[in-house]
Amino acid sequence: MMKIGGLIKSIVLSGMLFLIVSFSTAQINRVKPPNWWLGFKNSNLQLMVNGKGIGTTTPSILYKGVSLNAFHRAESPNYLFLDFTIETDTSPGVMEIVFTSEQGNEISYEYPLLGRERPSDEFIGFDASDVIYLITPDRFANGDPEIDIVSGLLEKKINRKDDYARHGGDIQGIINHLDYISEMGFTALWPTPLLINDMPKTSYHGYAMTDFYKVDPRFGNLEKYKLLSKKASEKGIKLIMEQVANHCGTKHWWMSDLPFKDWINYQSDYEKGSAPRITNHQRMVNQDLYASQADRDLMNKGWFVPSMPDLNQENPFMANYIIQNSIWWIETLKLGGIRQDTYPYPDKEFMSRWAGEIMEEYPEFNIVGEEWTYNPLLVRYWQQGILNSDGYQSNLKTTMDFPLQRALVEALNEEENWDSGLIKLYEGLANDFAYHDPSSILFFGDNHDMDRLFTQLNDDFVKTKMALAFIISAPRIPQIYYGTEVLLSNTENPGDHGLIRSDFPGGWKKDVVNAFTGEGLKKAQKEMQEFTKTLLNYRKKSSAIHTGKTVHFVPKEGVYVIFRQNEDETVMLILNKNEKPYSLNLERFNEMNLFDNRFKNILSLEEVILKNELQLKNNGVVLLTKKSD
Repeated sequence: MMKIGGLIKSIVLSGMLFLIVSFSTAQINRVKPPNWWLGFKNSNLQLMVNGKGIGTTTPSILYKGVSLNAFHRAESPNYLFLDFTIETDTSPGVMEIVFTSEQGNEISYEYPLLGRERPSDEFIGFDASDVIYLITPDRFANGDPEIDIVSGLLEKKINRKDDYARHGGDIQGIINHLDYISEMGFTALWPTPLLINDMPKTSYHGYAMTDFYKVDPRFGNLEKYKLLSKKASEKGIKLIMEQVANHCGTKHWWMSDLPFKDWINYQSDYEKGSAPRITNHQRMVNQDLYASQADRDLMNKGWFVPSMPDLNQENPFMANYIIQNSIWWIETLKLGGIRQDTYPYPDKEFMSRWAGEIMEEYPEFNIVGEEWTYNPLLVRYWQQGILNSDGYQSNLKTTMDFPLQRALVEALNEEENWDSGLIKLYEGLANDFAYHDPSSILFFGDNHDMDRLFTQLNDDFVKTKMALAFIISAPRIPQIYYGTEVLLSNTENPGDHGLIRSDFPGGWKKDVVNAFTGEGLKKAQKEMQEFTKTLLNYRKKSSAIHTGKTVHFVPKEGVYVIFRQNEDETVMLILNKNEKPYSLNLERFNEMNLFDNRFKNILSLEEVILKNELQLKNNGVVLLTKKSD
């Protein structure tokens, strides 16, 4: 009996020793955000602290001007959430946070509080004076081949022959070609996500993030991202960061130890190993008066795809995490905008709060939200300033104009009739009465998720010119996808996303064709590139296109005429689908004061004095401008 009692006593003492030792090995793996700034309008800060056993400790601080108001233990013992208030007169420095165990053991962490380099109102967002260049970084240019393959990551290969593998484009590749982007006439740059996607396959696209605070090392690092922003700004180019509030990747670091039971949607299914419930993608349930709760739940809580867990923004700690992450990146990179992916998929009340807090902090900033719908009523719903029947205010200044994009393609592809052809484009613009601010809507011919514009227009060179001319002239914020200017296409396999995101010619050292220098480009590619460059560089200086009023005339006999006009300039865009010579009667446009005025043809540089008629020799684009005397 004595031996058994002694054995039990020994086991108990060993267990107590194990507890003490295990706590003494408790650690801090992550503190998010990794630093913060002084001088924000919102004086609150919530830190997520992650590390073995850290949730069993009690935190404390002693820093003048900062108060630790509360701390919250998660359901996992490896998380702690700390709530701070930072007073306006707080000085920059390093705040020591001490984590104390019940046994009195202490872990100390030094947290940086920084002074801001730029006041909030100097973060100027993109607007209708800009033209945005959208690129897929992995497919644009390889500036640093040494980081093509990074040991320790799950996807280990580079294969440019595989449309869905990594190809090696990186941040340095973008930096190397900022001169090209600037000289083409672009004033804003939107790369698809550059944060780490440590996923086993198809990690190149960036939308399955595995750490919201880490740059993918195959693209570069944080310092390289900052350098891109700095170099772009020096050339007058605003940097737009793509962010994803709706989901992460299944290999995100927290997926192996989720802090709460409701950190992600349908979390119990995931923890049981069940197949994830996928969203129904029926985005209209956000507005539908008659939508069932089941449909609403599946839309907003279902996973986007099986590899992308759906984040639960109704969890208040998740909500704070996402908002602070966005502000951290704005401040760190001196951003000129955010593009928010899959905007209608998260909880819409959270998205209103997210956009609202950002715009409250940065009143001159801009955010564009993706709502992929061809229904202008749904696009309208998400733009701030609309009096929605349910009272919803999005705080979102800019939405994406998928309806007008479809109208543009149909207008150019269809035969002319009373209800087809160019009338579709006219009607698309006529819908602008529904929007609070049409000029703040983002308009495009294609993007990284759609067939290339040249492919959509059946590889028609003239129609592609017409489309680009309308995109840059319309009362919108124009966006052009990389390679559109040199007629990149996916005609050989429509709908293939990997092919849509083809490599930009010349982005790799051994490329035979180089679109940056023009070497090896076909005649049509060179002509389209020069055409685009002419349009964009003219647009840079056109106040009428930036802020002028729009007047258009109902298409007639295959010709659609649109005017942009202010006190300084009149711009006249003519889209002509007639393949034979056509005489355009100008008397119809008397109200625009055209007669006997000298106009300049932007494309040919010729000058013309407008009389009763204008002879159109070929189908295509005529773009005229007249400066006020």
